[in-house]
Amino acid sequence: MKNKIANKKFVYLISPNKIKSKFFYKDLEKLFKTKKISFFQLRLKTNTLKEKLIIGKKINRICKKYKVKFIVNDDPAIAKKLNSDGCHLGQKDMEISDARKILRNKIIGITCHNSIALVKKAVKNKANYIAIGAFNASKTKKVKFRSNIKLLKLVKKITNLPVVAIGGINNINYKNLLLNKANFLAISGYIWKNKKYKPVEAINSLK
Repeated sequence: MKNKIANKKFVYLISPNKIKSKFFYKDLEKLFKTKKISFFQLRLKTNTLKEKLIIGKKINRICKKYKVKFIVNDDPAIAKKLNSDGCHLGQKDMEISDARKILRNKIIGITCHNSIALVKKAVKNKANYIAIGAFNASKTKKVKFRSNIKLLKLVKKITNLPVVAIGGINNINYKNLLLNKANFLAISGYIWKNKKYKPVEAINSLK
């Protein structure tokens, strides 16, 4: 196996669950300047619609400045209002076909957990990317579905869709996922909740 990672912009950065600090936006710009981030997903579970739109507009401007794809979690309607690059759907969210009616040709990604059946369904429904995992224990949310490298290899055999690996990814375990052809790594807790490193230090540890 080659020990070379082809995709230098391999980070799919997910927002913290709450964005309150004014320093967040400055940190986000610093992170984007590292040129390691391809996607940024806004994942706010407890904010009001108004708050999500205010925060989302600020983030969208920063994403456009640094040419990072801006993805909204769960809600295609908010994604459309923000004119984001697309939306990420969980298995309990809207069907891809219904989301496509709202977002047209925008990016639609979907979580497939550790299920080949869900991967095949996503391919059939013309998702733009699939997310699989969790590959490790996560600080962001409880892990119900565990995945492994064997499944990742199988997924890569059955589809050419970009694969986003999720779940507790850090500077110890990230490289094995990339070397086994995960296209992007969804990272949140390691960046935003890291007790050892500041956000930019954390992302720079992913070399």
